Amino acid sequence: MSSERTSSASPRISTTAATSLAAMPGPPSPHLRHELPPPVVALPGPAVPQAAPTAVTIEAPPEPRTDPAVRTDPAVRTDPQPEAPASVPRHAARADLLAPVAAAAAPAARHAATGPRAGAPTRGARHAIGEPTPSAGKRHRGHRRLPTDSWPFWVELPALLIIAFAIAFLVKTFVVQPFFIPSGSMEDTLNIGDRVLVNKIVFHTRPIERGDIVVFNGVDSFAPEVAITAPTNPIAKAASWLGSLVGFAPPNESDFIKRVIGVAGDHVKCCDAKGRVTVNGVPLDEHSYLFPGDNPSDQPFDVVVPPGKLWVMGDHRSGSSDSRSHLGDPGGGFVPDDKVIGRAIAVIWPLSDSQLLQIPATFDQPGLAALASP
Repeated sequence: MSSERTSSASPRISTTAATSLAAMPGPPSPHLRHELPPPVVALPGPAVPQAAPTAVTIEAPPEPRTDPAVRTDPAVRTDPQPEAPASVPRHAARADLLAPVAAAAAPAARHAATGPRAGAPTRGARHAIGEPTPSAGKRHRGHRRLPTDSWPFWVELPALLIIAFAIAFLVKTFVVQPFFIPSGSMEDTLNIGDRVLVNKIVFHTRPIERGDIVVFNGVDSFAPEVAITAPTNPIAKAASWLGSLVGFAPPNESDFIKRVIGVAGDHVKCCDAKGRVTVNGVPLDEHSYLFPGDNPSDQPFDVVVPPGKLWVMGDHRSGSSDSRSHLGDPGGGFVPDDKVIGRAIAVIWPLSDSQLLQIPATFDQPGLAALASP
C-alpha cells in the first residue's frame, strides 16, 4: 500500500507544476521544457482525496482620502487613480527600467533631427551625454602652441648676455653713461677714481646753465690732461669697452669734465679787488666747491663768451688745464656747445663719495644774466 500511494502521488505533483508553468505570462522558456521531469504513469489503486484549491482574493487599494473642500473645487482633479495591476510582466519591468535612459536621450535625438531650438539642452548638457563639441579635433587658427621645453643652459646664457649688453649699449649711447675720473682737476668735488653718472638727454630739454658740471669732447679745443694708453690686445680692447659701459674703464683722453662758469654772451673776468671771478660784473662766491687753499685764479683773464661757446674751469684751479690754459689756441679756450656729451648728475662709486651734483647757490644770483646777450 505504501508503494502505491507514493506512486499515485507523483502524477499529482507533476500535474500541479505543469499547471503553474502554464499559468506564467509570456511564452514558456525553451530551457524550462528540458528541466521538467518526465511524466509518471499512475498505477491502479485507490484514489487519494485531493484538497480543494484555496481561493485567493485580491482586494483593491482603498480610495485615497481627500479634503471635502478640494472635492468641490473644479480646478482640482479628484478622479480616482487607476488600480495597480496584480502582476507586472517581465518585459514590462524591463521597459520601466529603461524609461529614464530613453527620456534623457530624447532631447539630443530631437536636436539632431530638427536643429537648435528654444528650450534645447545647453552646450554643457550635450557634452554631458556624449555629444562631441563642434571644435573637437580642430586646431584654432591664429594660435601657435608654445614650446614646453626650455632652452638648454649653454644656449640661454649667451642669449641673456647678448640682450643685457644690447640694452646697456642703448642706454649708454642715448640716456645715461657712467664716466671714470682719471685726474684731479675737479677736486674736491670729484676725486680720482670716482665714477660719475652723466645725463645725456637733459640738454635736449633745457639749455646749459652756469654752474653745471659737464662732460665734453675736447678735440681741437683742449689738450689731454692725462696720457691714457689704449690697449692693443683684442681681449683687452673688449674688456676696456665692456668696462666703459659701467664706468670702470678710463675714458677716452679727449673727454673732459669741467664746471661751466660762463655761457654765450657772458663777460667773465678775473679778478676783482678781492681776487674773485666775476660774471657780468657779479662776483662769485666759490668757497663751497673750490679745492681747499686754492685761489679763484692765479692767472688773470678778461673775455666775452662768443655765441655757441662755453667758458669752463676746474674746481681744483691750481691743477686744472681749462679755458684759461688755452687762451692763445685757435679755439680761444672756449668749448663748443655741440661738443658737450652731457651733465654729471651724481657720483655713484665709491659709496663713500656718492652724492648728487647740484648747481651751487652762487650761480642763482639774479644779476648774472643782466648783461648776457640772448
